[in-house]
Amino acid sequence: MASILMPRCPLLKTHLETRASRVTTVSTVFLRNAARMESSTAANATADSAGIAQGTESAAADILVQYVVLRRDLIDTWPLGSVVTQGCHASVAAIWLHKDDPDTLQYCSASNLDSMHKVTLEVKGETQMLNLSDKLKVGGIAHKLWIEQPENIPTCLATKPYPKSLYHHFSKA
Repeated sequence: MASILMPRCPLLKTHLETRASRVTTVSTVFLRNAARMESSTAANATADSAGIAQGTESAAADILVQYVVLRRDLIDTWPLGSVVTQGCHASVAAIWLHKDDPDTLQYCSASNLDSMHKVTLEVKGETQMLNLSDKLKVGGIAHKLWIEQPENIPTCLATKPYPKSLYHHFSKA
């Protein structure tokens, strides 16, 4: 979200700093939930039919979300446009790498095109970005770590779209 890129706004700064400090802790919860994703795939078919019966409450809980994680040190030192561009690169790459995935197809469908959901978070620097990428790999979370070339700098990370119910603990960071 654009608000993460406006750290000098007094009303948002405290909220964003608190949110950013919990990224690493919350990613652990995210990874625990990720271990359930494979078994949840089969359960989702049953849950989807049950969700129709439960109405809009279930539909709202299962919106598709893509996470984008930026480096705080780059937000503070690079031009805003460059940081936004890194997030765009990672987001598009994650979508393209998983273009045949059912969740990605739904996320990019004509009916959802004007209501995509993204959550933008931050980590302190390169080490934390690489650690998060490793944890997501171990947890089976499909993502793209964007490495800016020719400098070979890991700048951003984006997940493929997932139903929010599969990682709602992460989204509450």
